[in-house]
Amino acid sequence: MPAAGTRTGLAAAVAAAIAFSTSGILLKPLLDAGWSPAAAVAVRVALGGLVLAPAALIALRGSLRPVLQSWKLVLGYGLIAVAGTQVLYFAAIQRLPIAVALLVQYSAPVMLAVLGWATRRVPVRPIVVAGVVLSVVGLVLVVGVGGIGQAGGLDAAGIALALAAAVCLAGYYVLSAVPTPGLPPLALVSSGLIVGAVATVGVGLTGLLPLAFSTGQVELGGITMSWWEPVLVVALVATAAAYSLSIAGSRRLGARIASFAGLTEVVSAVILAWLLLGEQPDARQLAGGACIIAGVVLVRLERTTDASASVRQTGTTRAGLSSPSRSRKVPGA
Repeated sequence: MPAAGTRTGLAAAVAAAIAFSTSGILLKPLLDAGWSPAAAVAVRVALGGLVLAPAALIALRGSLRPVLQSWKLVLGYGLIAVAGTQVLYFAAIQRLPIAVALLVQYSAPVMLAVLGWATRRVPVRPIVVAGVVLSVVGLVLVVGVGGIGQAGGLDAAGIALALAAAVCLAGYYVLSAVPTPGLPPLALVSSGLIVGAVATVGVGLTGLLPLAFSTGQVELGGITMSWWEPVLVVALVATAAAYSLSIAGSRRLGARIASFAGLTEVVSAVILAWLLLGEQPDARQLAGGACIIAGVVLVRLERTTDASASVRQTGTTRAGLSSPSRSRKVPGA
C-alpha cells in the first residue's frame, strides 16, 4: 500500500474516532431528558442515513441495483456494524458499570488479531502482541475498572451482551474493509444506517429495550436548547461523517489497523469531556492514551515490516532468476 494511502487512511480513521466520540456527550442530555437508548440510537442512525442518501444516490447514478446486488453486505453492515454494536452496548451498560462494558467491548481488536492468526495459521509476531498488550493496558487506564467486584460481582448476562457488542464491533471493522466493486462506500454507509435504524426500532418494539422519546428542552454544558439541536449534530457529525470517514479509513488500512486507530475514540472522548464539560483527565488517563497510541504505532510497524520483507524477497528472487541467465551467457560468448 502506498505511504500516501496509509497516511490518508489513518487520518480518516482518527477523524472518524473523534467524530464518534462526540456522540456520548451530545446524547447524554437526551437520555437525561427521558429518551431511551434504543430511541436515541434509532433516530441518530436514521437521520445519518437520510443525510447521506442524496450523495449516495449521486454516487450510484440513480440506480439502486448495486445496493440490491450487495444486499447481504448491506444487511450485515446494518445489523452487525450499526444496530448490533450500539444496541448491545446500551443493553450491556444497563447491567454493568460503563467502564466494564467499554473494556469488554473494546477487546474487538484482540479478537481480530486472534481471528487473523486462526484463519491464516501464521504465528502472531511479538510486535503485534506488544501492540495488543499496550492497547489493552491503555484502555484499562483510560476507562478504569473501579466498578468490578461490587455488589456480589458482575452480571453474567451483562458480560454476554458486552462480549456480543465486541464481536459486532470487530464485525464492523471487517465489513468496512470488504471491497465492494460497483457499490460506492457512501451507498453502503447510507443504506446500512437505514437498515440499522429499522433493526433498532424492531428490537425496541420487542420490548427488549424501551422506545421512549421526549420533545422537551435539554441542557448541555449549562446551555438550554431544543431537543432536535443535539440530535441534528449527532446525525451530521457523529453518524454521517463518522461512518463515512471510518469506512474510508478501513478500506485503506484494513480491518486490524483501523480497529486499533478506532481505539482513539476513548481518548478523544476523555479530551472532549475535559474541554466541553470541565472533566479534566488525570495522569492515569493520560498514560492510558499514550499506551493506546503506542499500540497503534507498533501494529503499523508490523505491517511496514511485512511490506519491507516482501520487497526484499522479491528483489532476491529476481536476482536469483537473472543470475543463471547471465552465467549461461558467459560460456557462450
